Amino acid sequence: MPNLQSSLTSVHNLLKEKIKDCSKQEDVELLRIQYLGKKGEITAVLKGLGKVDPKERAEIGKLGNQLKNEAETLLKNQIEIIQNNYYTTLAKNEYFDVTATPSFSYMGKTTGSIHPISKTWQKLEEVFTSMGFSIMDGPQIETDYNNFEALNFTDDHPARDMQDTFYTTDGHLLRTHTSAVQVRAMQKLNPPMRMIVPGRVFRFEEIDASHEHTFYQMEGMLIDKKVSVSNLLYLMQSLLKNIFEKEVNVRLRPGYFPFVEPGFELDMECLICDGKGCSVCKKSGWVEVLPCGLVHPNVIKSGGLDPNKWQGAAFGLGLNRLVMMHNHIEDIRYFQNPNIEFLNQFN
Repeated sequence: MPNLQSSLTSVHNLLKEKIKDCSKQEDVELLRIQYLGKKGEITAVLKGLGKVDPKERAEIGKLGNQLKNEAETLLKNQIEIIQNNYYTTLAKNEYFDVTATPSFSYMGKTTGSIHPISKTWQKLEEVFTSMGFSIMDGPQIETDYNNFEALNFTDDHPARDMQDTFYTTDGHLLRTHTSAVQVRAMQKLNPPMRMIVPGRVFRFEEIDASHEHTFYQMEGMLIDKKVSVSNLLYLMQSLLKNIFEKEVNVRLRPGYFPFVEPGFELDMECLICDGKGCSVCKKSGWVEVLPCGLVHPNVIKSGGLDPNKWQGAAFGLGLNRLVMMHNHIEDIRYFQNPNIEFLNQFN
């Protein structure tokens, strides 16, 4: 028995000495296999228990298990020491300032920039929040009710047609406008209220220089006791002036939208061709940017409000077209095209 105990203690002490020299986790694992594996040295010593007197066997077995547990603890602690040393060295030798402005380059050119649509989006949010508007959001996969029915679209309205809308197999649809959030907002916010809804929308469009199947809008709506067309026009003119940082020529003409009455199309003079006519404005010299009007009483009612007490105005901004006007971009398809040269212009 003393020989077996002595062998166990000797092997254990040797393991303790070798652990100190381990500087990698791989070395610790090799040591674990060498001493604690199925064919390890401690296991080999314990195989001799069968030749020990049964009265002494339990005591030696207990010692063996104790030494094995101690060995496991030593190995685990050494791994922790190795990991701590690694991170300490890393922090000392590879320190970097996470608050510093990064400077990445690819083939001699600076890479990484905010997309032009995102820049306009952010600027519009700043303009509207400074005017007391809340920012709302809504799902891109919508119900027919929120996208059409609650907005006073009749069952036979052309916008419900499959050629204009992407429908899902379960009867839902990809929202065709951010106006779908109007009713959600009225149900959530207490009037008087002002809100904008920026986001992505989808239409089954034939793609050309000024039309895309996926594009961005910003819906705006205000609800108060008394709202007039002059309030709406002043808001739109102030908005365009803030965006383009100059006065722009605009015109207001009648337009039909089921969710507003009266409805208007607010056009601005094409900045690509200075009103002379191009592919973007379809040779007309004008670009439609702001469909707008006074909120229809039926829509106010769908939002859970009394149309006899509350009035509203709504407008929809085409973000893609605003960016095109602001940056003199001639084709809306550039926004969805992963062309690095195009995006680098906006660094």
